Amino acid sequence: MTLAQGMKRLAMPIAALLSAALIGLVVTSWLIDRSAVRLAVEHQLRVATGLDLVVGGDVEVSLLPTSYVTLRKVGLKGADARTGEPLTVDELTVNLRLLSLLARRYDIADVTLVNPRFNVMRDADGRSNWTPIVETLARSIKPGVDSTVSFSEIRVVDGILNYKSEKQGDVETISDIDLSLGWPSISRSFAATGQFDWRGERVDGSLSIADFIAALSGDRSGLKFRAASGPLKVAFDGTIANRTSLLMEGTLSADSPSLRNAMRWAGETAPGAGGMGRFALKARANVVGESIALTNVNVELDGNAAEGVITFTNRERQTVQATLAAETLDFTPYIATVRLLASGARDWNRQLFDLRGLSATDLDMRLSAAKVIVGPSKLGRSAFGANLRNGTLVLSVGEAQIYGGILKGSLGVARSDAVADVKAQFQLTDVDLEAGATEMFGFRKLSGRGNINLALDASGASPYALAQTLDGTATLTAHDGAVGGFNVEQLLKRLERRPLSGAGNFRNGNTPFDKLNVALRINDGIATAEDARIEGPTARLTLSGTASVPAREYDLKGVASLISANAADPAFQLPFVVQGPWDDPLVFPDSDSLIRRSPASAPLLDSLKDRKTRDAVKSVIDRFTGNRAQPVAPAAQAPAAETSAPSNDGPTPPAALISPVPGKLN
Repeated sequence: MTLAQGMKRLAMPIAALLSAALIGLVVTSWLIDRSAVRLAVEHQLRVATGLDLVVGGDVEVSLLPTSYVTLRKVGLKGADARTGEPLTVDELTVNLRLLSLLARRYDIADVTLVNPRFNVMRDADGRSNWTPIVETLARSIKPGVDSTVSFSEIRVVDGILNYKSEKQGDVETISDIDLSLGWPSISRSFAATGQFDWRGERVDGSLSIADFIAALSGDRSGLKFRAASGPLKVAFDGTIANRTSLLMEGTLSADSPSLRNAMRWAGETAPGAGGMGRFALKARANVVGESIALTNVNVELDGNAAEGVITFTNRERQTVQATLAAETLDFTPYIATVRLLASGARDWNRQLFDLRGLSATDLDMRLSAAKVIVGPSKLGRSAFGANLRNGTLVLSVGEAQIYGGILKGSLGVARSDAVADVKAQFQLTDVDLEAGATEMFGFRKLSGRGNINLALDASGASPYALAQTLDGTATLTAHDGAVGGFNVEQLLKRLERRPLSGAGNFRNGNTPFDKLNVALRINDGIATAEDARIEGPTARLTLSGTASVPAREYDLKGVASLISANAADPAFQLPFVVQGPWDDPLVFPDSDSLIRRSPASAPLLDSLKDRKTRDAVKSVIDRFTGNRAQPVAPAAQAPAAETSAPSNDGPTPPAALISPVPGKLN
């Protein structure tokens, strides 16, 4: 017998068997009670969920060519009427196992939910209306033939999940859910993959549970979770348990092109307006209830990389605690949007503060770094602290190396509606004044080393309002330095020899000092100089008066003195006035003093006090000009000179006697 003949003989019984099976299936489909099929399907779903099915639409039962049952307008009736139906489905389709039909058993192969609505509600005790369903699944789903639930796959098409928490008051909606859920009937694992829309972003996710039965019972099980969206990617690989509270332990990683956008997407308010860009995190996570502890943290934000520990708590208020260390920290992105002065102007910025970020979260953070960059300033080894609680932010500097010295202090900002209450206390010890004045104030004409102490407080809704309410004290003590831009000694010596030569151009050279002391008291934005002295080897300057912080203007008087090495009293003194804006003040020498020191003009100043001494005035003018004055009209009753003549100090116009030449101090 050939092989072909053997195959023909074997094909005959196989074809007969298949024909008999087909005929039997057709006959069985005629004999099957479709109402019994429907009742069997509803019974299995009731066993799986523990809830009754409520069918409000029509029912379609098909056995050939495919075996399925479709129920329309289906709902699961919950035990608590207050929570409503935990699940409603426009169309629920179950596919039946073909071989079971031949044995007149109606076992479900898989379930498809079209347009389902999942309603999840958590009460004040944290219990969900889905808790009974989960507990029933834990009892009914078992791997192998002992399982009372025959199906192992559920597909969700175009679903919506509505979540509401009575305790937190949260309401969330997840729409356009397309998921595939599966648990192989011969193993204990569970897997879910799919997509959904949340807050306008499409999210791809996957979930894998190593022991689904243990997880449903609250016992420990392996867990892998991935979620990827435009604003944020999150992954977790570890274990989960949920006996009395949620417990998770494993490796957590997160990545975002913009942390600010990710926080906004998650419904959180990011602090400030600058920075919070590129973000990456990898850590060992330990979740207990509503607390998350992250250890072995490696975090990167805006190019700053740090290591340490972070703890999140979400109870009555969200709380973040962190201790991080970094090699380099750059705070420039976070202060770039802080503008105290109006752009392109000399006035304070009047834009209102945005203080909403001070109320969202409590923060307790410790930072240390070998190098810190704050705008143009570069600090050495530094330790910082940030504490935000109940709308009050306190930034503290434990110790920072800056300008060759040490910085310590704190800055506090408290929110009162739209008003910021600001308090600042800082001490800079033995700093390089040239580097500090250049970087902080753009003033490049002060050198030496010294100490700076600030104790200030203000209240307002904008930088300009803060300037108007500024109170406190400021002191500067320095030694062995110089004030650049003018030479007081040279100026005073020239005016001592030639009082009426005018101030001339004195904006050159330096004024060295052995000691510099400045003590200011500030009240409602007006700074009063209580002690302002510059003491050098050959010259001394003292200042008194006020400076307006809101107007950014000086109104000061001072005395410049030449010091003689062999005399206790100053050899020469010149009073002067400083007025005008901070960045471009005007310096006026005292004209009375200069005129009195001139042998030619002192009698003139005295005679002006008595109009009856016209003859004396005329004599002085003739002496000063070298010419005889022209006769004046009787009504004028005042002498005048046509021209000026050179004196011992050179030609000087008479107007110089009563109008001094101002000089600019830059």
